[in-house]
Order: sequence, then C-alpha cells, then structure tokens
Amino acid sequence: MSASFEIAIFASGCFWGTEHIFVKHFPPAKGIVATRVGYTGGSADSVNPDYRTVCSGKTQHAEAVRIEFDPKIVTYSELVEFFYRTHDPTTVNRQGGDVGTQYRSAIFTTTPEQAEMAKRVTEEVQAKHFTPNGNKIVTTILAAGPWWDAEAYHQLYLFNNPNGYQCPTHRLHW
Repeated sequence: MSASFEIAIFASGCFWGTEHIFVKHFPPAKGIVATRVGYTGGSADSVNPDYRTVCSGKTQHAEAVRIEFDPKIVTYSELVEFFYRTHDPTTVNRQGGDVGTQYRSAIFTTTPEQAEMAKRVTEEVQAKHFTPNGNKIVTTILAAGPWWDAEAYHQLYLFNNPNGYQCPTHRLHW
C-alpha cells in the first residue's frame, strides 16, 4: 500500500455485492485502487475463519470489503455516504434474503478521524434520508480489528461471475 493511500472497511450484507458496487462506481480513476473481501469483527478466539464457519454464525464475523483508496481523489466521507446509499442500513443482521450476523451493516474505522467522519455522515444521512420516513439506521461503527481475507474465489466474485448471486439491496437507493 502506498503511504498516500488509506483503508476503509465496510460490511453491508454479502461481500460480493458490496465489493462490486464500490468498484463499479469508484474505479481507480475515481479513487479506489484495490479491494479485498474478507472477515472482520468476530470473536477474538476465532482466528483466520473460512467462509463456511463464518456462515455458521459461530465466529460473529461480518462479511466485509477492505478498500484501499486515494483520499486526493475520493474522500472517506464520500465513501461512507455511498455505503449508506447502496444497502439497507435499517435492518439488523440481514440484507434482503441474506440473514445472519455476517450480513450486518457495519463500518470498521482505521483511525479516530475516520470514526468521527463516519459518525457525522451517519447523522447527516439519518436526518436526510431515514428520519423523514420513520426509519432508523442500525449500522454499528467500530474500530477495525483483525482482518482475514476471504478465500480466493470470493475476490472480485461478481466481476469473474457476472451471473452470480447479487443481493437486490446492493443498488443505488438515492
């Protein structure tokens, strides 16, 4: 990773769709230089989990995307706003038909500044897009902990398998 790049980590349901929509909308010329899908936010005794174990719910990990981005091209706040725009942050442990703690809505921050920005953007998005409809964002904002890359076949899955399953909530909502 270049010293001038930063890391953002988002969980918003199945990581295939989360990665796909971010990469489609922010190709390298628009700020995202690399992504990895993987597992984070789980129990401390669950080290380097695999997909099947995460899906069992036993590890408490979230499926997430780790985004390396150029803050000179796209800001962290813009990525947080886009995160909210592309899933339903009002449902607990689910996106569409995908149900389980691994599908929760979460932002894993890598710096105190990111935590502040994530909270500010969350408040703005809540006031503008959810409070008027009587809905409440349930996304958790936590300091990033250990990260484990998902298996190779999950990386850029929907680019390599264009007819693969995509959760219907991964779209532009506004």
